[in-house]
Amino acid sequence: MAKAQSNYKIQNIVATASLGKPVPLTKLARTQPNTEYNPKTFPGLVLRIKEPKSAVLVFSSGNLVCTGTKSTAQVKKVIDAVIKQLKKINVNITVKPKITVQNIVASGTIELKLNLNFLALEMENTEYEPEQFPGLVYKLVEPNATFLLFSNGKLVCTGTKNRKQLEESMKQLLKNVKEALKNY
Repeated sequence: MAKAQSNYKIQNIVATASLGKPVPLTKLARTQPNTEYNPKTFPGLVLRIKEPKSAVLVFSSGNLVCTGTKSTAQVKKVIDAVIKQLKKINVNITVKPKITVQNIVASGTIELKLNLNFLALEMENTEYEPEQFPGLVYKLVEPNATFLLFSNGKLVCTGTKNRKQLEESMKQLLKNVKEALKNY
């Protein structure tokens, strides 16, 4: 059997940060066109950033949740853009926000055709209900990651917090799938 390998591409990074001071959301919503704020339905304000394309939830506490970026460098750019917008309404952020990656979503492929029924039986921590969803859900414990595997070898990985964890989980997935397929 040829040496199967996997490759992936980061699709989304979810990161949090704190600005260390309260943010007047109503004032931000009134003065900035790229915002959505409806406190009756959700306590946070959505701030859309064009470049890099992303959305940031801004809470009155000064906490931020950034989504849509594909790298930590992009997350930093987005947080800087938020700080610039806040400066326009006289909210000056003096601390350098500590950014914490909460989740990385990556898509990719394993260069193998996968028999999902067989893998569901052979591997632990799997869920597979083809009538409900065409992918097999596989939970990896160490490193912590969740995969959606499809019969054509395509996959989605979620739950890792950095590139090293993502690479380790991809390696572990490949190892576990190959191990299971030995009995096929």
